[in-house]
Amino acid sequence: MNTNDILRRIRYVYNFDDSRMIALFGLGQLKVSRAQVSDWLKKDDADNFEVCLDEQLAAFLNGLIIDKRGKKPGVEPVAETTLTNNMVLMKLKIALDLKAEDVLQLLDMADFRLGKSELSAFFRKPGHKHYRKCQDQVLRNFLQGMQLRYRDA
Repeated sequence: MNTNDILRRIRYVYNFDDSRMIALFGLGQLKVSRAQVSDWLKKDDADNFEVCLDEQLAAFLNGLIIDKRGKKPGVEPVAETTLTNNMVLMKLKIALDLKAEDVLQLLDMADFRLGKSELSAFFRKPGHKHYRKCQDQVLRNFLQGMQLRYRDA
């Protein structure tokens, strides 16, 4: 999935306005303008559309974690320069304080079945022999499940 689509879906799930989006980026140690946020949220073929870079989405997700879970004592999290679907899924899991069963339930709500061992493979380190790359359809269905559970909740 592309970063702009992920950003759009999360905004929709929680009905964040521009000010809230800017605040979340700020919590993730990235200062952004209303115009930047607006350009990232536009449709891909719209005028002034701007690609949201991995590092920018990582800062937003870090801000979401801090917003939902509170600030962790110690060093500020640094936004990754490259994001994978596995990392996005992990950051959303942390932000929402989800256990494996909760993630599977969200996927199930979107009519996507996945085994617990398949899910745990997404959260392993890339060098691990049981590591598995999270495909777009898994992340898309997870975000759909989030929408079904959290939208207007």
